[in-house]
Amino acid sequence: MTDQTQMPAPRPRRSFRRSALVIALLTGTALGGYAAGHAGFAATPAGPVNPPGAAPLANVPDFANLVSHVRPAVVSITTHLKVSDTADMSGPGPQLPFPFNQPPFSMMQPQQQPQAIEARGSGFIINADGIIVTNNHVVKGAKSVEVTLSDGTKLPAHIVGRDPRTDIAVLKIDAGHKLPFIELGNSAQARPGEWVVAMGNPFGLGGTVTAGIISAEGRDIGDGPYDKFIQIDAPINEGNSGGPLFTQNGKVIGMNTAILSPSGGSVGIGFAIPSDMIKTVVAQLQAHGHVTRGYIGVEAQPVSQTMAKALHLSGNGGALIAGVQPGTPAEKAGLLPGDVIRSVNGETVKDPRELAVDVAAVKPGDTAKIEYLRDGAAHTVDIHVAQLPEHIATANSATHEHGRIGLALAPITPQLRGQLGLPRDASGAVVRGVQPNSPADMAGIQQGDVIVGVGTEAVHSPGEAASAIAKAESGPNHAVALRILRNGQPAFVAIELGNAPKQG
Repeated sequence: MTDQTQMPAPRPRRSFRRSALVIALLTGTALGGYAAGHAGFAATPAGPVNPPGAAPLANVPDFANLVSHVRPAVVSITTHLKVSDTADMSGPGPQLPFPFNQPPFSMMQPQQQPQAIEARGSGFIINADGIIVTNNHVVKGAKSVEVTLSDGTKLPAHIVGRDPRTDIAVLKIDAGHKLPFIELGNSAQARPGEWVVAMGNPFGLGGTVTAGIISAEGRDIGDGPYDKFIQIDAPINEGNSGGPLFTQNGKVIGMNTAILSPSGGSVGIGFAIPSDMIKTVVAQLQAHGHVTRGYIGVEAQPVSQTMAKALHLSGNGGALIAGVQPGTPAEKAGLLPGDVIRSVNGETVKDPRELAVDVAAVKPGDTAKIEYLRDGAAHTVDIHVAQLPEHIATANSATHEHGRIGLALAPITPQLRGQLGLPRDASGAVVRGVQPNSPADMAGIQQGDVIVGVGTEAVHSPGEAASAIAKAESGPNHAVALRILRNGQPAFVAIELGNAPKQG
């Protein structure tokens, strides 16, 4: 099996062909919409469904009563964009790294038309006082937000809080009376093969309902550090973003967020944020307007079969610590590169993503019990968890993304050190990916470059590099000077931020 940390030689960018897959966010626009077409159910043909003499259809699901019950709590959302944001409706959070051995996945961008001043999405009411849940990318860059109820009533909405890392936002409307609402269910009980119903506002067609089954759970599509999407085959399209996903008992188990498609339209591969994550994030947004997450300060990578053999491990699960940030809870607790974290507070850790999710769930200031392996021996340590710094895209993952300049960074592992011919004492951050047409791409940064400094400041890890880049970006010159190693040769590369996408 190929080790996931291998770095291939740089290769020329390839344009998307018809077969290229696209991860698409499901927001639509008015006045020059983001997409066209609609995938739904075919009309029932005239005449009897069954041929003469055939037995009647049995066990065919009928969602009519369910839809009638929940429809009043599903709303359409129209976001009036700031002028500076109409040319760039980017997806949630930073730009993403792309896999090495295939064309990059990308977030579907709206058609960039100057007259497009509205974006449309969906949402649902979760209490009688008018609290609404939707996607962050539906309301990102909003000048104002308007909610249309199922009876056609239009009301202004206030943004209570947004969380780009999970693509969740909370709105508030005042209708002057109690509103119908729907409850968040338990997504942990959702099972592949179970029937589900999706509702929303595809292409501005409010109140649309489609049905399908749960295809898989716990999907990581590279959208953010805490991905645990429910995959469904119910047809969903642009404008469905923020709409609810129901089980047959009328409880919401997810929120429609993205699709995987060669064309931007539904092909039966959709993704919903699980309701258990929504509950946690919404509670914090309602209480504080933002989300706080736990942080221990490690950079981790998956344990491949080859790595497990090299480290004399019995299995290839867990999160291998590739780096420990100076002065962090992990360093103070004595964790070291090469340790393999197997559980957090009794929750098994299968990979770095689960480590990120489990650590983030710990309240800053609390203690987390970490079980790990060192040289094949099991150890346990209590770590006093800190709060995740704002400038760190994902504090517990091997990859740091810096969306404004278009870089994905990773720590220097022993494998990469050998592949790139780096000296034993080299430290810094390896460029794992460069977003096409980003400022970094235009400046000539390449996959495999090693960032060893930002300006005159030396950096020793992806976290330090991300922090230094963020600091430089906030300066008055709108430019970043990176000190890199390429093929063993040092060089400075200046990156102009004038064409960088704006962050909401």
